[in-house]
Amino acid sequence: MTRVLVVDDDVTVREVVVTYLRAAGHEVDETADGEGALTQLRDHPADLVVLDLMLPGIDGLEVCERLRARGDDLPVIMLTALGSETDRVVGLERGADDYVTKPFSPRELVLRVESVLRRAGERAGGGRGTVTDGDLVVDSTEHTATLAGRRLSLTAREFDLLRFFLSHPGQAFSRDELLQKVWGWSFGDQSTVTVHVRRLREKVEADPTRPVRLATVWGVGYRWEPSA
Repeated sequence: MTRVLVVDDDVTVREVVVTYLRAAGHEVDETADGEGALTQLRDHPADLVVLDLMLPGIDGLEVCERLRARGDDLPVIMLTALGSETDRVVGLERGADDYVTKPFSPRELVLRVESVLRRAGERAGGGRGTVTDGDLVVDSTEHTATLAGRRLSLTAREFDLLRFFLSHPGQAFSRDELLQKVWGWSFGDQSTVTVHVRRLREKVEADPTRPVRLATVWGVGYRWEPSA
């Protein structure tokens, strides 16, 4: 049974989310603020966090940042009442794996939770082996990536995307295809892909503004250009 931590200061929202997740077979803990979330995760490690953006004290963005800063790749789905693309992108850039905008369908949220958990399980239990491209090495067994011998700091989602590209050199993929093939989503905002491609470029390209490895294919999507 997977353990999910729900963090939201709105009692009604929290009760609804907890009820639906428990009905779907998950063990669920809950808390109302960021400090409580960090304490819960320290004392009772979870498999995934449903994290509200607007929290008293430490907000959801800072909670997510603290988790990523300590190297924790715990999956995070962020809840936000802010609907603009900029707000959604900020959450993804701070390390969130997915987001759901309020008001939302509890059934959709459960589907998102199960999709993210499924991908996390696949990372942990499969995809063994190493793929390389010149001085870039991705080791799926150890879940590490190195560039010229230097270890890269990647989120779980960035790691999945990089491994996929290196496993399919020279092939062009649309954003929708990447959502489905990399993360198993049959729905989702394409800005998720855009953000993570940009973040990957910042880590693997000599000049992220002029990418030569992770190329844009205009009118299609992206393609990994293998080293000569």
